[in-house]
Amino acid sequence: MNTAPVSSNDKPPQVRRGILFIISAPSGSGKTTLCKQITANVPGLWHSISYTTRKPRPGEVDGQDYYFLDEPAFRQMIDRNEFVEWAHVYGNLYGTPRKMLTEKMEQGIDVLLEIDVQGARSVKKKFEDGVYIFILPPSFDTLRTRLQNRAGDSPDEIQRRLQKAKEEVWSYREYYYIVRNDDLKQSLKELESIFLAERIKTKRLNMTWLEEKFILDKEGKQGNSSSAPASKEHLHHG
Repeated sequence: MNTAPVSSNDKPPQVRRGILFIISAPSGSGKTTLCKQITANVPGLWHSISYTTRKPRPGEVDGQDYYFLDEPAFRQMIDRNEFVEWAHVYGNLYGTPRKMLTEKMEQGIDVLLEIDVQGARSVKKKFEDGVYIFILPPSFDTLRTRLQNRAGDSPDEIQRRLQKAKEEVWSYREYYYIVRNDDLKQSLKELESIFLAERIKTKRLNMTWLEEKFILDKEGKQGNSSSAPASKEHLHHG
């Protein structure tokens, strides 16, 4: 039985920890559409699905858009510490599940969180190395029109969301990137650039390959040079 120690070259490569991307925006800015598109366009990205106590809007699917549940069930999840963050927004409860998020990141899969400003602040206290992106509509008038055209919200609900949007806009200073969602195609292009650039930042890369291909290989060749045959010039002067 061979009991020789395993060399460092035989160790399995270290899995890169997944990056946490957080996208926030005032209601009606188009962030849900952008998040679905960016998840489809960028490989290795998992879109976290939040829990909420609000009623589904027309066309929303449980387990695909949100996990819809009643308040007692939500409160039980809070008691079991199953949320990374949770918040009371527009009269309803919203929460980000902890278990699946951490498992995906540990597997090296990047995670996208689509949460409001309040939730992003809570997440930032726990994940300082996350990438925080803020989506803005072209103007407040555009935002008003989008909310009025969206099915499922009452006039009072729309007014609450508009008032909240005025407050949330000033939170842009807390984010690392800002995307102005005027044209969907351009906004997607900008978002993709952020995701891909963050993946190749030096601090996020496993540089073992660099040591193996450049540093260790070079040292090995230098070590073998002492046994190499002498040059003709050296023999001539000998």
